[in-house]
Amino acid sequence: MQKYLLLTLLFFTTISFAQKKPLDHTVYDNWESIASRKLSNNGNWSAYAIAVQEGDANLYLTNLLTNAKTKINRAENAQFSTDSKFVVFAIKPFYSAIRQAKIKKKKPEEMPKDSLGIANLTNLAIAKVAGVKSFKLPEDGLALLAYQLDKPADTSKKDTTKKDDKEGSDMIFRNLATGTERTFKYVSEYVFSKDGKQLAFACTGSKKDKAAQTGVFLLNTEKGTLKTLVNGKGNFKNFVFDDESESVAFLGERSPEKAEIKDYFIYYNSPSLDTAQVLVDNEIPGFPAKWAVSGDGKLSFNKEATKLFFGIAPIKKPKDTTLIDFEHAKLDVWSYKDDYLQPMQLKNAEKESKRTYLTAIEIFNSDVKVVPLTDLKLPEAKLIDEGNSNYVLAATDFGNRIQSQWSANSIKDYYLVDTKTGSRKKIIEGLIGDAKPSPSGKYILYFDKKTANWYTYNILTAKVTHLNNGLNVKLVDEENDVPDQPDAYGLAAWTEEDKAVLLYDRYDIWEFSPDGKNVPKNITNGFGRQNNITFRYQQLDTNARFLSKKEVVLLDAFNHTTKENGYYIKNIGDNKSPELLVMAKFKYSNLGKAKDANRYIYDKANYSNSPNVFVSTDMKAEIKLSNTNPQQQNYNWGTAELVNWTTPKGFKSDGILYKPENFDPAKKYPMIVYFYEKLSNGLYTYQPPAPTPSRLNISYFVSNGYLVFAPDISYENGYPGKSAEEFINSGVEFLKKNPWVDGTKIGIQGQSWGGYQVAHLITRTNMYAAAWAGAPVVNMTSAYGGIRWESGMNRQFQYEKTQSRIGGTLWEKPELYIENSPLFALPKVTTPVVIMANDADGAVPWYQGIEMFTGLRRLGKPVWMLNYNNEAHNLVKRQNRKDIQIREQQFFDYYLKGAKAPLWMTQGIPATEKGKTWGFELTDEKP
Repeated sequence: MQKYLLLTLLFFTTISFAQKKPLDHTVYDNWESIASRKLSNNGNWSAYAIAVQEGDANLYLTNLLTNAKTKINRAENAQFSTDSKFVVFAIKPFYSAIRQAKIKKKKPEEMPKDSLGIANLTNLAIAKVAGVKSFKLPEDGLALLAYQLDKPADTSKKDTTKKDDKEGSDMIFRNLATGTERTFKYVSEYVFSKDGKQLAFACTGSKKDKAAQTGVFLLNTEKGTLKTLVNGKGNFKNFVFDDESESVAFLGERSPEKAEIKDYFIYYNSPSLDTAQVLVDNEIPGFPAKWAVSGDGKLSFNKEATKLFFGIAPIKKPKDTTLIDFEHAKLDVWSYKDDYLQPMQLKNAEKESKRTYLTAIEIFNSDVKVVPLTDLKLPEAKLIDEGNSNYVLAATDFGNRIQSQWSANSIKDYYLVDTKTGSRKKIIEGLIGDAKPSPSGKYILYFDKKTANWYTYNILTAKVTHLNNGLNVKLVDEENDVPDQPDAYGLAAWTEEDKAVLLYDRYDIWEFSPDGKNVPKNITNGFGRQNNITFRYQQLDTNARFLSKKEVVLLDAFNHTTKENGYYIKNIGDNKSPELLVMAKFKYSNLGKAKDANRYIYDKANYSNSPNVFVSTDMKAEIKLSNTNPQQQNYNWGTAELVNWTTPKGFKSDGILYKPENFDPAKKYPMIVYFYEKLSNGLYTYQPPAPTPSRLNISYFVSNGYLVFAPDISYENGYPGKSAEEFINSGVEFLKKNPWVDGTKIGIQGQSWGGYQVAHLITRTNMYAAAWAGAPVVNMTSAYGGIRWESGMNRQFQYEKTQSRIGGTLWEKPELYIENSPLFALPKVTTPVVIMANDADGAVPWYQGIEMFTGLRRLGKPVWMLNYNNEAHNLVKRQNRKDIQIREQQFFDYYLKGAKAPLWMTQGIPATEKGKTWGFELTDEKP
């Protein structure tokens, strides 16, 4: 009887698997993902958005007390009111309407517009407003809303360069609780104070409406009174309130409309002033010669609202309108004395033209002057103690910039700059690392990468304390495998009043006394290292500056042995080990917490389970809110399992093996090996079927009867190619011992660094039946001196210090550059290979793909190259992503499954047929 039941069960299981379809390329657009999730302040409501890859998203509101759910079509960017009684959101136009508008080549102002949705959570009544450009709610205080309408498109005008583009549009202020509204016309910018009691806005007026008010206004949202801060035309922006929501400052200029260089002033208003006063103009003492207030700078009050920080910049030179364009040369002059290479300068030119330099003014000082805190040679600064300190921490890499050409690390000097006098005191010299002030402003904490040590600098006494002196545990990357100093694991938090700083090692969290008087303490009690678990503090209140000494915190936990993820709880002040809340075969997102309640929202997933949204009060019992991708159950999906093996040199390594859901150990399966560096920590990561930018579409291939293997790789300096052989090939050989792996039908796929490793492997072994290399470097000698055009940086640093791992210059170690360059061994290649090399790749020069293709082509090897026009290192355009999925599937199906070859492989696509045919048709021809 038991035998009969077992056979029956196997029969129906087989039937179930047989009924499931393999994924195809039509499934992508409707596959869902979690777009956002949040809780109301009181924790009684959740809002989460479910997006599809191509189409309309939906917003779901759930009453967590009654479990009642409301779906709002095409809604996103939900924001709860501070009293948790309302939720406001944007409603996007139908995807189909946007698509049709693009097909008809509509102008931007004629495109479908967003709407605004306002849901009353008491009765779930939803009000909608069409054509809304933006909306804002205050951070605290009353349930208030301000939103700005889009200007209606003026289709009567043939001139698309409309002269009224700078005119504002209607802004509506609404008290959500009472429903009362007020409309203000031609608003260009608006902002609430933190508590919502004040709403500042600027009105541009209109050339057509001569009676319209212009200037800057302040609405008292409680009393309804309107205060005129500035009367008359001008360009006013960057409004900022102090922390008590009383004083307001903003930038403004009232220069002639045609003036190219605008003179910006800083305006200030407080409750005691009837109108806004010019706090800073360009005549005030303290300005460097030929400098002025910058219109691109941000304003900020210190916590006490006694100082205002703002940006200044050198006055720009106006354009010389007498120059005739075709009579003057256009060139770039590269000089060996330039701080940065010309491509880097050109890439950053617009950003640099808007760079501002931190400056301070004491608002109530009778000796009115501005105090520049930074300048061209000392450009960076951080406020200390929310600006209340008498100093800011300034930094510069001036004098050390040229070496960014070959070094991945910036070298900086740090200064304390007096906010009253501008005087500077150098406190750290030549630091490779990072420095930041403690929350209360007593110390500067810094990490020195050269020595792998943490230090504090006492601002009052100038004493330097070596925090981890004598500690026998490393606080830097124990697995560092690049020819450079390891990075620190980082800062967790400070305790109140700067009494202690919490730093990470690989597994645990350490407490250090910033003055060095107390012995370092492992506050997780060594539990992490003992159990191969990494703990990381979860900061749930983003506004919290530090932890209280006895605060109970949540720790994110990752088990390196099992790859499980979860959360522990820990009292910062006791000597106990962390207490387990949950540890599971899932990958958890970061947690969101209700501001005023002990409730968390998060999503979790693993390879077999699509991400879904959950809420919990203790991370033990949880409520599932969403049910994404129910259609997945109709498809042959798969499983993910951890694989461990030992390499020929005795190294232990991990990898992930993905198998089809209907896996049958009696069959032989083709296998694709996908790699980059280390991937096994993603064992429980969901892999949605999607047209990917470059990486292997794992779920698609697994569903269609492939095994996919993702091995981890560790590297030996100077020998990245041999390291790839050591780990990838040995992992494959280990799996080939299983009778269900078809050792004659194994392919490899990699992108960028993975593409390089693909190119290297096929010059060293013929064990792979097919290879796909995206954006590979094949000639390190020609790539070494080139430019990464997306950043303008030279590539030398990459080979000497980071991913390419050669560890020396081309002239110091030419033999290693050649040994690790697949180009010089192309005659050994027997594996058919496809190369993706895009002509707008800003990371890897596409001529590297050309070198590989032309070399293999000359040698008569089967090779194809895909150049997606004007595309980046990783594909951006969705139509290109969809295209490459089909070609990759057809390529591997032919070589690993014996399927028919497509025309693009057998005949290519002539340039005369470009844009007319794509060559996907299958033929009986051989490539």
